[in-house]
Amino acid sequence: MPVVDLAVARVRELNKALHQLPRNTNETHWMVQNPAGQHSIAVGIDAPIEVMIEGHVGYYCAGMNKDAQITINGNAGVGLAENMMSGVVRLAGDASQAAGATGRGGLLIIEGNASARCGISMKGIDIVVKGSIGPMSAFMAQTGNLVVLGDAGEALGDSIYEARLFVRGEVKSLGADCEEKPLRSEERAILSDLLDRAGVDVSVDSFRLFGSARRLYHFHVDNAY
Repeated sequence: MPVVDLAVARVRELNKALHQLPRNTNETHWMVQNPAGQHSIAVGIDAPIEVMIEGHVGYYCAGMNKDAQITINGNAGVGLAENMMSGVVRLAGDASQAAGATGRGGLLIIEGNASARCGISMKGIDIVVKGSIGPMSAFMAQTGNLVVLGDAGEALGDSIYEARLFVRGEVKSLGADCEEKPLRSEERAILSDLLDRAGVDVSVDSFRLFGSARRLYHFHVDNAY
């Protein structure tokens, strides 16, 4: 198993080595030691490998991930798994702002809390937060699913399109055009699958579903000037 010590090696060298891996590589398990809050660790991976990062990471860790399974045993700075395409990113601690922003696919699991703007402009990503999320989360979320076991801050789902937001705790306030919706069998199946994949054993009946009221993106003559 390749082991990269970032107390000695540079992040640029690590990312270059990961980018050069062929998709049929036999170097499928990587260990990254002493990240020490450095930025852009393990970004742009395009191979079905596993990367274990032992410690806290800075901005944009695991961004643009494709097919890799990345585990971070620490906290993460701004933009964790930004523009993720596929694969799984699992964070053992807390995430700063904009976790999973613009994600197009894959699964992001945050074992702790996520700060403001979690899942902004989601475009297909699935996000499971086992703690709580901050304000303006799922802002302009287009598609995908956000599951929150804790509470949600102000303006949840502001200007949301067709993403689904499942919240188990309290919601401080809803953003523009976001409303509570009935939890139908289709949404229950989606939620159950995501909980299973994230290793969460709670009832789907303890969640509420929020989504678009579909008022903002339809023309109404009263809104014309």
